[in-house]
Amino acid sequence: MPSDSTASLPFPSQRAMQVKPLVILAVLALVAVALFLTLGVPAGAWEFALSFRAGKLAGLILVAFAIATSTQLFHAATRNQILTPSIMGFDALYLMIQTSLVFGMGAMATLDIDPMVKFASEVLVMMGFSTALFLWLFTARSRDLHLLVLVGIIFGTLFRSLSNFISRMIDPNEFVVVQGAMFARFNAVNIDLLWISIGLTALTLPVLWHMRHQFDVLALGRETAIGLGLRYRRVMFAAFGMIGLLVSVSTALVGPVTFFGLLVVHLAYRILPGARFAPTLLASSLIAIITLVGGQAIYEHVLGLQGTLSVVIDALGGITFLYLLLKGVRR
Repeated sequence: MPSDSTASLPFPSQRAMQVKPLVILAVLALVAVALFLTLGVPAGAWEFALSFRAGKLAGLILVAFAIATSTQLFHAATRNQILTPSIMGFDALYLMIQTSLVFGMGAMATLDIDPMVKFASEVLVMMGFSTALFLWLFTARSRDLHLLVLVGIIFGTLFRSLSNFISRMIDPNEFVVVQGAMFARFNAVNIDLLWISIGLTALTLPVLWHMRHQFDVLALGRETAIGLGLRYRRVMFAAFGMIGLLVSVSTALVGPVTFFGLLVVHLAYRILPGARFAPTLLASSLIAIITLVGGQAIYEHVLGLQGTLSVVIDALGGITFLYLLLKGVRR
């Protein structure tokens, strides 16, 4: 199995070719951050505006990193660059939770729930769902990854069907709360939940760094990875554990964004063709930051919130998904 040495790194010429686009992406990300913090700030209100926008900026960066990382990890684990973690039913489960709460408690009672309690419950339920699937996969040698994906698709369809069924029984006046949960809320990041989200997301950083070369081997496929000495089950469990945590936190914080990860990760694949896991992860995270922060800056401070960024992102991601299905995926 490859060790963390210079032998596992790209050749100098390859690294030089990767540095330039990463530097450009980093500069664009800094420009997007600067625009978000300063655009439209009235004279004399800099201190208040910067402190208010800084929290929202941290939330956007966290969500960008979580979605980009979880999607790339899912691609490495499944060896399929069309699938995303949402195919496992996370988004559908989140919507079913919101629909069930409104149906069982009423819209007003749902809105009165302590945000910390609601956030923790949503993360625990989604993490419990993913953990149960992964443990079920690894407890029998006869079960493979394709079966896990198939079961995830079935559960996703089940959750969506249950959500639609329950929605039809909800009072139309209360259904507005459910509609609000169907789209990501980038302009309404709860600062009180941000710190715990940052803490949970930070838990994945040392694991990602330590196992970055192992994920390169994992992407070669089960037989090849085992042949190279990779502890396949351990690495897969770590990958899916981080996927579950990152998707749960980002979804509970802002809501579902189905195709965002697919869009930014494939842009990173195009910008850094054939690159290893680490530089591609950095590129996809920077692209996600540019998209979310830059897009939200335009929607909030130029267009005056006349529209929804998540709808545009899902539309572009959906087009990307259809393109990949029709043309095939090549790196």
